[in-house]
Amino acid sequence: MDIRTTARRRPRHAALTLPLAAALSACATAQPPMTSTPLASTPPAPEALASTDGCAGGPSCAAAYLGRIAAYDDAGPTLNAVIATNPDAVAQAKAARDAGLPLAGRTVLVKDNVETSELPTTAGSIALAGNATGRDAPLIANLRAAGGVVLGKTNLSEWANIRSFYSVSGWSGVGGFTKNPHLTGRNACGSSSGSGAAVAASLSWAAIGTETDGSITCPASVNGVVGFKPTVGLVSRTHVVPISHSQDTAGPMARSVADAALLLNAIAGSDPADPATAEANAHITDFTAGLPDASLQGVRIGVMKNQIGDNRDVTALFEQAVADMKAAGAEIVEIDYEEPEALGGAEFMVLLHELRADLGAYLAGSPADIPIRSLADAIAFNKAHADEEMAVFDQSIFEMAETMTDDAMLAQSRETSLRLAYDKGLKKLLTDNDVRFLIAPTTGPAWLTDPILGDNFKGSIGTGTLAAVSGTPHLSVPMGGVKGLPVGLSILGDRWDDAAVLRAGAAFEAVRTATVPTPKL
Repeated sequence: MDIRTTARRRPRHAALTLPLAAALSACATAQPPMTSTPLASTPPAPEALASTDGCAGGPSCAAAYLGRIAAYDDAGPTLNAVIATNPDAVAQAKAARDAGLPLAGRTVLVKDNVETSELPTTAGSIALAGNATGRDAPLIANLRAAGGVVLGKTNLSEWANIRSFYSVSGWSGVGGFTKNPHLTGRNACGSSSGSGAAVAASLSWAAIGTETDGSITCPASVNGVVGFKPTVGLVSRTHVVPISHSQDTAGPMARSVADAALLLNAIAGSDPADPATAEANAHITDFTAGLPDASLQGVRIGVMKNQIGDNRDVTALFEQAVADMKAAGAEIVEIDYEEPEALGGAEFMVLLHELRADLGAYLAGSPADIPIRSLADAIAFNKAHADEEMAVFDQSIFEMAETMTDDAMLAQSRETSLRLAYDKGLKKLLTDNDVRFLIAPTTGPAWLTDPILGDNFKGSIGTGTLAAVSGTPHLSVPMGGVKGLPVGLSILGDRWDDAAVLRAGAAFEAVRTATVPTPKL
């Protein structure tokens, strides 16, 4: 079977890869008023609207999720969250359930920079449209062994949002623009935009995203779902299209902390091909253990007051979340911290250097028949296919990364970024203030998708870089909404403290008093 033609669906996002005028038109028509008017333009067939509330595993759930993808992703509001589906998902869900495996045929959508044997892995670029390797990334092999089913692939910010200073999150040449299911004119954030939007719209039980800095937690926050970036090294990165071996990781995205923990159980583990995971098996536990009874009583929590930002609505929501934690018995400690300017510059130099080497190694090693084998090849391909690949933004970061060959500069930048983010950052804050976790809003509400002006991260909200550079766990849990748009709460912990961070998230989830918005699909 030729999986390049059989397993992929029709190219339903082709209109969004036309030149900029067409992309602008697509965005302009996706700005609904902030009302509860149904988003679907034509009524889907009733069987496609089967409710997935409480639907976990097995063939009927897989079929229901595929129906929702047809109704809401291919039609109706056309969320563009899903690039391709697995035609064998229903049969695989039945087999996994009947075998009595832990996930019992639960369906998982996978970000399209993670290899799965039945579908090409594109990273959103048409250069990799034929990247059908026929192999599973080890994290996907672990997922299947636990009874999980790959339902399909999700759209992403192309090349995981590392191509341009002027990128628009949620856009790729393969998938077009992913829409936020809460308000389709709003951005789904990136780079795991499709995974976040799909989980929010109940297109699957859960999804897998990847993060280098904010790419799981930001889309989780603006789509109103749980996103967990685990300790770097807990989940294998082999056969995942890379940016940086220092910071890359995959992680779960789900509608509850318990579901995220259950998915983490399935995908975590050591991998001989990924040296960063050497300690993973020693730190694996049942990440769902203790979640139903998790408590904040007596837990000292550090509030990153300078990372709350200047959005009054977000500040009020965060203060309510802190009050909920305090009422549940948490001891709140205010922390005065300013991120040093040198941290961002040092991190960026690491990403530039490692992108060139790591992406080049992945492309050179792909067994598929692809037209690019290096970052330089990707740059040349984009120039040759500028109408499709650079209609919305350029490749300025790619071009800068191609010039980065100074190993001494890389080593110095990594030492500086890690020292500032961890030794003098996260670890010092935890130790000096005698707190178990750090918290802040994850980011602000979703902004309007704008192909001309790009992303709009206003408000100086959040502190994800500390965890991203340190390689430490970062959980985003919905804490409520601002004018109908969800906002997440970040919980940061120390290395290998993943289980404790998840328990803290579950404990907050249980005492949260704010209402979390749900998409009005």
